[in-house]
Amino acid sequence: MTSPAIQWYPGHIAKAEKALREQLKLVDVVLEVRDARIPLATEHPQINQWVGSKGRVLVLNRLDMVPQSARQQWTEWFQAQGQPPLFTDAQHGKGIDAVTKAAQAVGESMNQRRRDRGMLPRPVRAVVIGFPNVGKSALINRLLKRRVVESARRAGITRQLRWVRISDQIELLDAPGVLPSRLTNQDAAFKLAICDDIGEAAYDNQRVASSLIDLLKQLNHEDALLNRYDFDPADKTGEGYLHGLAQQKYQDDVERTACQILNDFRKGNLGAIALEYPPSNEVSHQTETSG
Repeated sequence: MTSPAIQWYPGHIAKAEKALREQLKLVDVVLEVRDARIPLATEHPQINQWVGSKGRVLVLNRLDMVPQSARQQWTEWFQAQGQPPLFTDAQHGKGIDAVTKAAQAVGESMNQRRRDRGMLPRPVRAVVIGFPNVGKSALINRLLKRRVVESARRAGITRQLRWVRISDQIELLDAPGVLPSRLTNQDAAFKLAICDDIGEAAYDNQRVASSLIDLLKQLNHEDALLNRYDFDPADKTGEGYLHGLAQQKYQDDVERTACQILNDFRKGNLGAIALEYPPSNEVSHQTETSG
């Protein structure tokens, strides 16, 4: 039996998850951050169970990395699920005010209930949760308008739980990125690896880059590869393209080629590309881009 292509080590994940579940008892609103390029793959399978009846704000970060058409389709899809998303680009501070307002709105209804019971109002307690590298720390720093949380491209950098005061109205809990201890869906695991949202994981860059190429072809984004590398992916598998490009441009160094392609995608050098569309829209998107 072969091992899964992508694995991670759930030791500190289990610890972080336990601490997070304890802290969730204290919060009024959950700011759930996902990657706008892969909103379904970055949904934690236990999120509904954890959040329960608490207020919830869905934040899709990296709006700059997906086209407007994808944002529109996801907005409609999530609204139909009763969960309108807020798009942010935490790196550049876009969409942050809407997140603050949404958290405050939850706080107002919470404080109204306190007043009704003869209690004094208090700041709303919010927590930011999501996969390790979806941009939670950058979002928190933007919400606070100062840099208090270490933010880095290296996933899994936030380990401790701590409260930070945004304003008189909001207190924020910065929580570590939490991956599911097991991810049975390897398609989703590949997308997490492609987008660098996976934290401290073991994966093979060449397999992940090959799956990115296959995915781009499936979504009719061959032109992104052709324009960037001047090498046509038509009639090639992901693996065939990777090896051919290595031969043509990178002195036959396949590992270096794989890392180059992944970095180019992660930095947006291949253009604004959504790797997921809402389930009912996947077919229509492919028809629309090929037409």
